[in-house]
Amino acid sequence: MTELLQAIIGGLAIGGIYALAALSFSITFTTTKTLNFAQGDFTSVGALIGASVALMVMGRPFTSGFGGEAIGVWHSVISIIAVVAICAIAGAILYLAAVKPFAGKPGLSWVMSTLGFGVVLQSVALGVWGPGSIMVPSPLGDELLRFAGAAVRPQELLVIAVSLGVALAFDWMLNHTIAGKTMRAVAHSPQLASLMGINVGVVMIAAFAISTALAGLSGVLVAPITSVSIYMGLVIALKGFCSAIVGGMTNPRGCVIGGFSLGLLESAINLWQAQWREVVVFMLVILVLSLKPTGLFGKQMVEKV
Repeated sequence: MTELLQAIIGGLAIGGIYALAALSFSITFTTTKTLNFAQGDFTSVGALIGASVALMVMGRPFTSGFGGEAIGVWHSVISIIAVVAICAIAGAILYLAAVKPFAGKPGLSWVMSTLGFGVVLQSVALGVWGPGSIMVPSPLGDELLRFAGAAVRPQELLVIAVSLGVALAFDWMLNHTIAGKTMRAVAHSPQLASLMGINVGVVMIAAFAISTALAGLSGVLVAPITSVSIYMGLVIALKGFCSAIVGGMTNPRGCVIGGFSLGLLESAINLWQAQWREVVVFMLVILVLSLKPTGLFGKQMVEKV
């Protein structure tokens, strides 16, 4: 039971990261019918920027490393604010430069353009931070907490709380605010939304900004749990994409549920045979796609002519 409880908490923590990644994919897909294939690079760069901002606030060179020095809560808060702002601006630039010129046109040119943008991000990060990894301390400390015999890191509880909080806040915004209703209108039909006086272009820019901001936030949150490098975001983005497919790309709530479920599934498999984790995850994705192509909670999108 102790191992099971520990696996559940660990699964919810990593599932929270997958949920944020899945939600970011859903936001851009429902509003622009495109996906940001540079999402993993935004996660990596967000984690690196967060570490550098924390170091600068602490009065140290931004590429020096922490050297075992603890990081304060306010240092972490400032780094999160900086990462969210920087990634949101970069996401708006990504849409204007790499998605808008190709959106609505035949072909999948936007796929290559977003991949290319990710390569640029990765190359810049490689030049600034190098290929090595950075160990980021948790602002809550590294002392393990005990629950019914299970040892839990405070950062894992923080990840669960923040990811749930962000998901609930976004769901409330989407269903109870003018901005959320505007996004839903654009997701339903950009043409009709435009006729109703909604600035569709601004909404689409905002969708990409929110999406990349969530990617950066997930990178900062997972940084104290794993080592930070320019390659760390690839797996997170891939698992987030799988979570969105399982939950339903067109359903933000389903994407969040898919993320947490995938995290719990991975953690449960680790208790059995860790080497089967990736096999089971992708078999699940294939099974869901074969039985319900729109995902477990997704809806069939019908275009009337």
